[in-house]
Amino acid sequence: MSKELRDQIMQLPTFKGGIHPPDGKSLTKNKEVEIYHPTGDLVYPMSQHLGVPCAPIVKKGDRVLIGQKIGDSDTFVSAPILSSVSGTVKDIGPRMTISGAMETCVIVENDGKYEHDAALLPHKDYESLEPKEILRIIREAGIVGMGGAAFPTHVKLAPPPDRKIRWLIVNGAECEPFLNCDNRLMLEHPEPVIGGLEICMKIFPDAEGIIAIENNKPESIRRMEGELSERSGNIRVVPHEVKYPQGAEKMLIYSVTGQEIPPGALPADVGCIILNVSTLSHIWLAVLEGIPVVERIISVTGDVIAEPKNLSAPLGASVRELIEACGGFTEPPAKVLSGGPMMGISMRSIDVPTVKATSGILALSGRSSLNLPESNCIRCGRCVESCPMKLVPTTLDLLVRRREYAEFERAGGMNCIECGCCTYSCPARRHLTQTCRDGKAGVMAARKKEQQRAKPAEGMSIK
Repeated sequence: MSKELRDQIMQLPTFKGGIHPPDGKSLTKNKEVEIYHPTGDLVYPMSQHLGVPCAPIVKKGDRVLIGQKIGDSDTFVSAPILSSVSGTVKDIGPRMTISGAMETCVIVENDGKYEHDAALLPHKDYESLEPKEILRIIREAGIVGMGGAAFPTHVKLAPPPDRKIRWLIVNGAECEPFLNCDNRLMLEHPEPVIGGLEICMKIFPDAEGIIAIENNKPESIRRMEGELSERSGNIRVVPHEVKYPQGAEKMLIYSVTGQEIPPGALPADVGCIILNVSTLSHIWLAVLEGIPVVERIISVTGDVIAEPKNLSAPLGASVRELIEACGGFTEPPAKVLSGGPMMGISMRSIDVPTVKATSGILALSGRSSLNLPESNCIRCGRCVESCPMKLVPTTLDLLVRRREYAEFERAGGMNCIECGCCTYSCPARRHLTQTCRDGKAGVMAARKKEQQRAKPAEGMSIK
């Protein structure tokens, strides 16, 4: 590596800590997005977002159209579920989802006609829309954070009035290994991404638009810069150093602005809102074209997938169908994940539906998912060096194994973002991320127990 290139890389924005795992992106990096039409029934879980789950608003035997609401909630932190095909409601009941849990789902038998519901109207002249109307359209379109968090976007774009938003940061980092759905979207359809950002900037006219892309995606950087060159506005592309988890919310804010989010605070508290590129694309489609969230790009990849692809698939399609569309498995997989290898969910079954947060399906062999037994901590400090949240994973691990959840919380354990850096960097193969996850669950269980204990006391009267 030349000195000039090394100096250029060193000057790119980044954060403290993090790791450099093999990215595995070459399997789908140059694969154009293919449209996939499902053959089986479509299954729609009523919980595809952070917040209150939806309730079915259709019944068995009803005919539905593409874009028609089939589930909704009257609470603010929620987002409706819409049908991605036309057909007949076959059943409503519990089905297994990607997490392995049984959840209420609406099952639609696809009639293959793909007829659309015209409930969401296009607004070609979005400049005439008031911010409240834009937020209403985003909510009705069922848009959530498509990068994986699935937080309702209309809520994110409505911070308290006293929060001045200075930066709208576009997350195009896609730091999770193997995934290329965001990369392909920026390469093939940059206009909706930038157009979605411009719509959001109408809500926050004083904000600066920053499109953050890791430097291992030079084609996407050039494509987005080329699209911006034909537009006017306060938007720019900022290449970032290649490091995991560069795309994590707190890490990206630090890289762009130099600000650290205090524990318990939100991005809006430091003047930032972060939106994934796919989320912005869906905002553009909803406002200008009247198209709600009924499909998404999914990278189906891994060393046991016969022909890895990037598929644009209707939500509710079976994971098994998508894998079969890629030629199936070349050998029995040791593990199949929803998402990437660092933060993805290990699936108990592939007979589960895709949802709004399904960015990838990753099938790995035993060679790629080597799971060696734990050994004693050798106190090397690598987990501390790699932790982007400046925690001490070895201490947190010990506290959880002792079930000392109060001490775990005092040591900052609830700030863990479960990125997996500590586990990846540990030579003793300690399951540090998993114990932190268990510790957070233990703290939440203790809080719930304390709340339940306090309820009877609140209702008692002193005689």
